[in-house]
Order: sequence, then C-alpha cells, then structure tokens
Amino acid sequence: MDIWSDIKRTFKEGSVLTRLIYINIGVFLVLKLIGVVFYLAGQPFSLVNWLAVPSATNELLHRPWTVVSYMFLHAGFLHLIFNILGLYWFGKLFLYHFEGSKLLSVYLLGGLMGAAFYILAYNLFPAFDSVYGLLLGASASIFAVLVAVSVYDPNREIYLFFIGKFSLKYVAAFYVLLSVIDISTTNPGGNIAHLGGAFWGWFYIYQLRRGKDWGSGLVDFIDRMAAFFDGTFKPKSRMKVTYKQPPRDDHEYAHQQHQKQEEINRILDKIGKSGYESLTKEEKELLFKQGKK
Repeated sequence: MDIWSDIKRTFKEGSVLTRLIYINIGVFLVLKLIGVVFYLAGQPFSLVNWLAVPSATNELLHRPWTVVSYMFLHAGFLHLIFNILGLYWFGKLFLYHFEGSKLLSVYLLGGLMGAAFYILAYNLFPAFDSVYGLLLGASASIFAVLVAVSVYDPNREIYLFFIGKFSLKYVAAFYVLLSVIDISTTNPGGNIAHLGGAFWGWFYIYQLRRGKDWGSGLVDFIDRMAAFFDGTFKPKSRMKVTYKQPPRDDHEYAHQQHQKQEEINRILDKIGKSGYESLTKEEKELLFKQGKK
C-alpha cells in the first residue's frame, strides 16, 4: 500500500482528533508548496492575508471565512509542531471522557470565540488604535479543549517532561495566566484569542453539566452537509449494507464503553435534577437503547 493510500485510509477511519491534526498539517504543506511555486515564478504571493483574521472590521466583512480558516493556519514549522503536540495531548485527554463530535464542536467554537475576543479587543481598547494585526493558528481552539477537559476532570494528573506530575487544573490555570501576562508582549492578539478559547472551554462544560450541549447544533449541521456532499458525489447503489465497525483492540473497546457509561451517568444526573421531560430526543433514544440491553 502506498503512502498516499495509507494517509487517506487513516484519515477516513481515524478519530476526529486524527482528522483535525491531518487538516492542520495538510493546510500548512499546501500553502507552503503554493508559496514555492509563486516564488519560482518570480511573483511572491502569500495566501495568509486571505486566510488569517484581520483586526480591521472593514476587511473582515470582505473576508468572513477567515474566522474559520485561521484556526487551521500556521506561520512556520515550529508554530505548527507546538500546536499539533498540544492538540494531540489535550485532545486525547478530552476523548477519554467525550465522543469525537464534542471535540470537534469545542475546537471550532473555541476558535470562533478566540476570533471574537481578538476582533473586539482590537476595536475597543485604545492600545490597538493604530495597530493592524492578523490572527492565525490553532492555539485558541487548543485552549478551549484544554480548559474544557480541565474543568470536567480537574484533578487528573499529567506528567510534564523534566518537571513532574501536576493536576490538570493547574496546567490549564498556568497557561491561562501566562496568556494574560503576555498580552503586553509582542503577540497581544494571539494571547487575547487564547482567552477567548479558554472562556468557551469553561462555558461549554458548565452548560453541558446543566444538560445543554451548545455544540450539538454545529455538529448536526456539519453532519448534514457531509451527508449531502457524500450523496451528491457518491454513485447510487440499489444495495444498501449497514454495519458497525468493531473496535480495533481491547483498549479502544474499553474506551468506548467508558464513554457510553459517562454519557448514561450524565443523563441520569439530568433526570434527577430536572426530570425525564428535560431530556433531548437524542438523550431519550440513548437511554431507551441502553435499557434494552
């Protein structure tokens, strides 16, 4: 099997975390290759200006897609590597408790909140009156994932290289505090965006514990769009075969079972607090299926 086929297979069969990592790496490589082509043609050109979030609102109105594209965009190799490592570490912790759809929603909505904080700050605070900036990178989304899992499982210990073990809540608090302090440095926009992502991570878990999944609507929309394009470009077949892909190993099976039990516990807690009628249609269906087993 050639490398390209293997990449396509792992992207298709991999988790949401795997796909997010692939997309970030893929965007970086494609943009670098395009830059090389233009450079060799003697016409230096960068797509960064068209994909990063501008601080000027009049430019943002002409490039509204940048509030999404920026969270997959990186300036250099080290920028990409550090963000990919953070996404992998904290994404794995997140997936220990939640399914991939929630990781996707936290990543995207955390990125959107980071962009919102950035745009508001650059247009409200006097310090940025004469400053023009561009926001790019996945760090606001990663902050959202980090804070979300640290709020949900604050006492989980993680090992930091050459330092030792720390509770996740202290790791998240350190990074948030560092972002506040670094607003006065050379990257104020990026650090403000970090705080926007961190806010969304906290808000998402706070609302989830109250029985409200603020990311479900976005995930449903993405699923409908994916189904639409899949049905549009996929050849029609009279035969329909459905099956469930089994877990690849015992560890994955145990992880899936743990996720299911966590979700059932959350639903039962919601019934205890607000009654059965407070459940969503999806929650009732899940509880019904579990009861049949």
